[in-house]
Parts: sequence; C-alpha cells; structure tokens
Amino acid sequence: MKPYVILISSASGIGKSTIASEVANTLGIKYLIETDFIRAIVRGIIGSEYAPALHKSSYNAYTTLRDTYNFKSEEELITAGYEEHASFVIPAIEKVISRCVLDNDSIVIEGVHLVPGLINIKQFEDLANIHFFVLTVDEKQHQERFIQRALAIKRGGTQIDYFKENRIINDALVSQAKTLNIPVIFNNNKDTTVKKVLQYINEVSRIVFVRHTVDDIDLEREIITKHGGRITDISYYIPEFKEPLTRIVENYEDNTSSGKFINVIEHETKQKESLGTLYELSNNIHSHHLYAPDENKLNDIIQELKENNLLYDENLVKK
Repeated sequence: MKPYVILISSASGIGKSTIASEVANTLGIKYLIETDFIRAIVRGIIGSEYAPALHKSSYNAYTTLRDTYNFKSEEELITAGYEEHASFVIPAIEKVISRCVLDNDSIVIEGVHLVPGLINIKQFEDLANIHFFVLTVDEKQHQERFIQRALAIKRGGTQIDYFKENRIINDALVSQAKTLNIPVIFNNNKDTTVKKVLQYINEVSRIVFVRHTVDDIDLEREIITKHGGRITDISYYIPEFKEPLTRIVENYEDNTSSGKFINVIEHETKQKESLGTLYELSNNIHSHHLYAPDENKLNDIIQELKENNLLYDENLVKK
C-alpha cells in the first residue's frame, strides 16, 4: 500500500496546525511536521547575505526584493516576496517527502511554505497517495484568529501589524489553488474541516462521459450531489478541436455555490444560449472527473446517470 503524503497550507492564523494535528491523529500518521522547522534548518545552511528573503517572514519578505518597481501593485509585490521566501524552503520539503516515500512512511506536512504550483507534487504521484489542501476563512474571522495567534505566541508586536500582508498571502494561495484544482476548504469549524479533509482523502474517482442538453444540468447535479459526489471539471469534445475544451468546476458539492450557477443559467438568457451553443458544438457530449465518498456511492451515481439517459457510454467510464 502506498504511503499518504498530506499537505495542508494556509496563511498565518487560519488554523492549519490544529487541522493537521487532528488529521494525523485520526489517520494514525506518526509523522507530522511544520514547514517552519524545515525553514529553520535551511536558514542554518544559507546565510542572510545570500538569501535575505529566507531570513524574513513570509509576510514581510517582500521588503528584501530589489526590483520593486517591476510590480504593478502592492499585492503583486507582497506575493512575489512570499513566493521568493517559500522557494528556499520548498526543495527541503520535497527532500522530506522523498525520504518518507522511500521508507514507505506516511506524513502530514503543514505550513505557509506549501505553495501550489511551486512545490512539485507530481513527482510523487506514482509512489504515494498525495493530497494537497489550502485552508481559508473570511477576512473578519481571519483577523480575529490572526490577532489571537500573534498574542499567544508572544510575537504580537511583530505580527499584528502585518495582517494586511497575511490576507494578501491568503488570497494568493486560494487563487492559485483554484487554478490548479487543489481543494480549498473554509475552516469555519474544526470538526467540519477535518471531516471534509478526510472525505477528500478517502474518496474514489472515475472519468465519466455524459450526454445531455443544458436543460438537464440541474438533474445531473442533483444525482451527483445527493450521493455525496462532486465533479472538478467539464471537458467538451468539439469535432474541429484536437484537444477537448476543459474548464475547472469550483465548489460543486456546495449547493449554494452550484445553485447560483444553475440560477444564472435559468434566468440569464444570453448565458444559457452561449452554453447551449457550446453543448451543440460538442454534440452534447462532455466528460467529468467524478468523485464520490466510496465505490458504492460512485457506482450508485453512475447507475442513476444511466437510468436517466445521461450516461453517454458506460464502456468509457475509466479511472
């Protein structure tokens, strides 16, 4: 059995350490490490004169950048400093993962240095069960937790002044995670968040091909979500195109978010017509990466799609 590598990232003050500890305990994973500890080791090897951003914090590393005039906004500058800071830590994080995978040991790693797109998790996909999560909360809750954490670790005077920078880091992490289809979880409640993380870890998936018109989108969603399923993308197969046209689907299992999309289709005539044209060009055929809590629920979804004449070809269902 392949080991688990579970990565949990967020800006400071979101609550990732608590969630990581709960997940590790629940799954019986003995190795749990904060990227701050890895950073401390790297700092001992690389001096501040060679890597000034490394020797700052993630939220003020931007003050070490030389080419500040190249950035169009404060957000870009702060994000660039943060990524520069993290880039010195990420190779060491990857070495830790490599060692765990080599020894067939599972590990949970949490920290702000886990930046989607910068850390190369694809290199481990064949050797381990890799799961990457980004946690977030709304701005008000973030600020409250951020202040509480800063005071608790007795660095309030240093950190409290940098909430704005930390919020920008939060927004950058969330944006990049969504771009790369990495789950973003709102950490409003510890138990709910842990449950959601475990659901993602334990779920199974298939690629399914469906065929239906725009009018059946809500029926498809109802079938999938009532069994606890979700989709993460839609690929349209247009005959004139060599590659399918794919778009990422966010928060599909969230009835509020997906319901808004359905509402737009039902009430915005132009958007419905545009989507209908896309469906017609692809002969109403498209595919999804379909996820469900377990094999039984996944099979139930596929069977019900078939019964409602939405499944295009059962033989095309694949892992």
